[in-house]
Amino acid sequence: MEVRKKTRIAAMADIHVRVSDKGLLRGIFEELNEKADVLAICGDLTDTGDEEEAVVLGEELKALRIPVVGVLGNHDYEKGRQKIIKQILTEHHMTILDGESIVLADVAFAGVKGFGGGFDQYMLSIFGEDMMKQFVHEAVNESLQLDRALTRLEQECPHLPKAVLLHYAPIKDTVAGEPEQLFPFLGSSHLAEPLTRRQVSIAFHGHAHGGTLSGHTTSEIPIYNVALPVLKREKEGQSYLIVEV
Repeated sequence: MEVRKKTRIAAMADIHVRVSDKGLLRGIFEELNEKADVLAICGDLTDTGDEEEAVVLGEELKALRIPVVGVLGNHDYEKGRQKIIKQILTEHHMTILDGESIVLADVAFAGVKGFGGGFDQYMLSIFGEDMMKQFVHEAVNESLQLDRALTRLEQECPHLPKAVLLHYAPIKDTVAGEPEQLFPFLGSSHLAEPLTRRQVSIAFHGHAHGGTLSGHTTSEIPIYNVALPVLKREKEGQSYLIVEV
């Protein structure tokens, strides 16, 4: 039986591209052509959710010769132009996942933005005012979207390792370092449920700038917080993390 060659995934998040950032990422992307097989960017691709920022990122992506996949983050929704941002980046050959899946370099990727709600015994419940119920429902719906995408991958490519991209965190470990009062707005344990149920190999997220680089679910699935500030702090100024899957 032929042994599967491991895939090198380069992951980053919270790059917050601004209109004035032309040329800043090009060197990093050129470097990744030699170091990785796939680039994953886990949300907050733009700084203020403006399509002009997406155009700048799109131009930077031209330096890549490897496939790039990602999800949107809360900043990309700021101005309600997330569909335009997705379209611009898709036209620049970036795959944006929002409940979808794709196979790249022999790894099956699924992704959603995710949402908040808190973790473990402190996770918010669907109870009380309608606004509170809507908040919790958003995290539940994101989790269900992710589960459906992973189910499709199980059916279509059962032997490939599965990697999940999120913006919000699925576990508390990787937001540790942020003020605890912010935890309900940084992620939700609902997002961890499909990871365990569908036996995911690895997951990446961002959003928690003051969080921790790595942790794992209760079922020992490795989770990485690849927000740019976390990488620069814990990886000696590096702008990406490379993991073999």
